[in-house]
Amino acid sequence: MAAGETVATRKGVREVRDSADVEAGLDALDSAPVGPGRMPVRQILRERVLPPVVAAVLVLLAWQAAYEAEIKPDYLLPSPGDVWRALSDQWYEGTLFSTVWTSMQRGALGFAAAVVIGTGLGLLLGAVRSLRVGIGPVLSGLQSLPSVAWVPAAVVWFGLTDATIYAVILLGAVPSIANGLLAGVDQVPPLYLRAGRVLGATGAARVRHVLLPAALPGYLAGLKQGWAFSWRSLMAAELIASSPELGLGLGQLLENARSYQDMALVLATIGEILVVGIAVDLLLFAPLERRVLRARGLAGVRG
Repeated sequence: MAAGETVATRKGVREVRDSADVEAGLDALDSAPVGPGRMPVRQILRERVLPPVVAAVLVLLAWQAAYEAEIKPDYLLPSPGDVWRALSDQWYEGTLFSTVWTSMQRGALGFAAAVVIGTGLGLLLGAVRSLRVGIGPVLSGLQSLPSVAWVPAAVVWFGLTDATIYAVILLGAVPSIANGLLAGVDQVPPLYLRAGRVLGATGAARVRHVLLPAALPGYLAGLKQGWAFSWRSLMAAELIASSPELGLGLGQLLENARSYQDMALVLATIGEILVVGIAVDLLLFAPLERRVLRARGLAGVRG
């Protein structure tokens, strides 16, 4: 009998130790430093900086090769050096940063207004089922509609003014932001909402402390897409609604270069538009996305 008790005791001790080992392993896993923010500098350079640099160099080499092969006349396909000289001319004339700033200012103001309107609209449609059934399909249709289609109507409504440009930005960005928020709200577990109700989170407190944090991944995706639509809508509006009274933005500069048949300036302006879009994504949305993923323990997976 005593031997049986001894065996049982040893077995119980072994199970306790195994359980403790498992818990210690889980604790170590939870506390392990993961995420791209803790990567060594050398690894960051190798995995995140080197690939786009190599890709850019390959594109420039292919471009130069096409120029040397005279696939198109040089006035239609300028060399990378010609485009660089066009950028240098803008720099020496003092128009490079002022042109970029004009468009950036419009894009930022339009996007900020779109965030306010799109967030309110998304929350309203998420709360009122009948409105979502009626307006949801229209919102999705507006999201798929090219923003350039709104420019002629906006010009008729508001004339060649800043209101035309901001109207096109809003019509292009608001549907994406609202739909992104709705997608995030749909993925919120009902348990979170019930727990918030039990803790007294109702009304605005429920939205601020429960709904928006839980829907943040989808909402952030909608914001990112909303900025892309804002920037593209702005370029479309500046291209068509061109007027001296509106000032010189990147879209107007692109249209001026086209009218003068200056392909080096056309490609330089396209490059400026591309750089601004990439910079906003890398400096604003990428850090936010990493922070959200890290807070949810997904940074190591998506890293």
